Amino acid sequence: MIWNLGSINADNFYRVPHLPEPGETLAATGFDRGLGGKGANMSVAAARAAARVMHIGAVGADGAWAKDRLLEYGVDTQHISVVAPPTGHANICVDPAGENNIVLYPGANHAITEQMIGAALAEASPGDFLLMQNETLGQQFAAETAQTLGLRVAYAAAPFDAEAVAGLAHMADLLILNEVEAAQLLAATGQELSDLPVDDVVVTLGGDGCKWVSNRGNITQTYAAYPADPVDTTGAGDTFTGYLLAGLDRGMDMADAIDLAMRAGALMVARHGTADVIPDLKEILDHDFG
Repeated sequence: MIWNLGSINADNFYRVPHLPEPGETLAATGFDRGLGGKGANMSVAAARAAARVMHIGAVGADGAWAKDRLLEYGVDTQHISVVAPPTGHANICVDPAGENNIVLYPGANHAITEQMIGAALAEASPGDFLLMQNETLGQQFAAETAQTLGLRVAYAAAPFDAEAVAGLAHMADLLILNEVEAAQLLAATGQELSDLPVDDVVVTLGGDGCKWVSNRGNITQTYAAYPADPVDTTGAGDTFTGYLLAGLDRGMDMADAIDLAMRAGALMVARHGTADVIPDLKEILDHDFG
C-alpha cells in the first residue's frame, strides 16, 4: 500500500496568450477549476495505476468536494482531516505551448499535525511505501516514523527546498526530481546524484526522457521519452511519480516501473488539467505509442 502525505488543492486554470511578465496585467482567454495539489495528483495517479492508496492530508470546511473527488478516483480518504484554514489552492497560467507558472496558497496543507500523521501510519505495514512532497508540513516526522515501522520512503522533492532535501535524503529509499531540481540540488550541496545517501534517484528530463541512478547497484541508465503532443505540462511529473510508485509497489523492477510512468506522463501532457484528467492504467496499456 502507498501512504501519501500530500497536499490537496483547488486548481484554478487560466488560459493566457503568453505567461505574464512582471508588472503585466493579462486577460485570460479561458478558465477551469479542478482538483490538484502535488499530493492529490500523485494519489490519483497511483490509484489509477491500480495501487491501494491512503492519502494523509487536510482540507478546510470548504473542501468536502475534494475528498469526494479523491474517493471517486479510488483513493482512501479516511485520514484526510478537516481543519480551520481554507483548502489550499493554486492559480495556474497556461500558455498555448503548454508551459505554465503557478501561484500557490498552502492553506489547510500547512495545518497537518504530527498527531494526524502518526495516527495514519500506525495502520501501515512493513514494506508499504510512504510518499512525500514539499507542499505539506511534517515530512521529517513522517520519514522517521516510517523508518521505525519498516516502510519504504519515497520523496518527490518539489517544490525544491535544499534544506528540506538535506534533512530528508538520508531517510529516503527513492528520491524523485526533475532536471531543474536536480541542478538546484547539485548547486546547493555540491553532491552528484551518485554521491547522495539514497538507494535510487530518478530524474525526469521532460522531452528527453528520464534518468535512473542506482547507488545500490552502481547503475546509471537513461530512458528515451515516448512521443507526445504537449498542450499542458501541469501535473505530468506528479503523474509520473504516482505511476512509478504504483509499479514498484506492485513488484515491478525499476526499469519496468519507469517505462510505465513515462507512458503515463506522455498521455498526461496531451491533456488540459491535473488530477481530473490523469489517465488510468487501461488507457495506457491500450494506447499505441508508435
